Amino acid sequence: MKALLICPNERNGVAALAECVPLANVSLVGKTLVEYWLEHLAGLGAQEVLILAADRPDQLHAEVGDGARWGLRVIVKADKRERTPEEARASHQASDPTPWLPAPNDVILMDTLPTLPQLPLFTSYADWFAAAQAWMPRALTPDRIGVRESNPGEWVGLNAHVAAGAKLIAPCWIGERAWIEAGARIGPNVVLEREVFIAHGAEVSDSVIGPETLVGQFTEVRNSIAWGSTLINWRSDSYLKVPDSFLLCSREPQRARPPPGKTPAPAHTLLPVMARFHEYVSRLLT
Repeated sequence: MKALLICPNERNGVAALAECVPLANVSLVGKTLVEYWLEHLAGLGAQEVLILAADRPDQLHAEVGDGARWGLRVIVKADKRERTPEEARASHQASDPTPWLPAPNDVILMDTLPTLPQLPLFTSYADWFAAAQAWMPRALTPDRIGVRESNPGEWVGLNAHVAAGAKLIAPCWIGERAWIEAGARIGPNVVLEREVFIAHGAEVSDSVIGPETLVGQFTEVRNSIAWGSTLINWRSDSYLKVPDSFLLCSREPQRARPPPGKTPAPAHTLLPVMARFHEYVSRLLT
């Protein structure tokens, strides 16, 4: 059985999310959108999946490979523009004798998560945040090795560290190898993606923190999507680049992971900077 996935191309409503990777590759509660759809199609009995990608198809190919880890044969094909499902069916099904999955699972535009068609992902940052929140309880699937629900509504990933004295408030998702220092407060309605570092005294609520992002000491992140140095207010659809790395930044990729039981020293000097951060937040809201 065969299926076809169409990658979303440009979406003005969430342009900042696609700065570094195509939208199909953006991490969402620990996995990328294309990973979720390939898992879903494999569960429906697909054996081969063709992916049409107009935006950075090389990055998409690097993400999915040949599809073997899902038991699929996956082919990524570069396209000049984003096709509609109707156009893709006409171009790829009509002359293909291979059996296809029944509609609508034969050709899918990846602008929602599987099983959540009522929640669009890319119309606005608020919609993207709402979909992430709705997906949290569905994300604890059998293939999530090492993820545990430490308390109701609190999911903690493999090799994540939550220091004694840090507070988690459900619902929240703590990604793989995330590190939360003592005195930090996480939740409610928070997703920390993989390898996030939350420094002492920081507070995060109603927000998503992207992969390998450092949130500095005593920094507050509320109603936001923080991705490296990009801070997005999902309520107002506004965003800015935070220039001070001790507030918010991408973690250095070469930083060695801490040995068990040791707190990693951040590469930056982290200072109490609440007043300055509030200045940035006020700029978002004006």
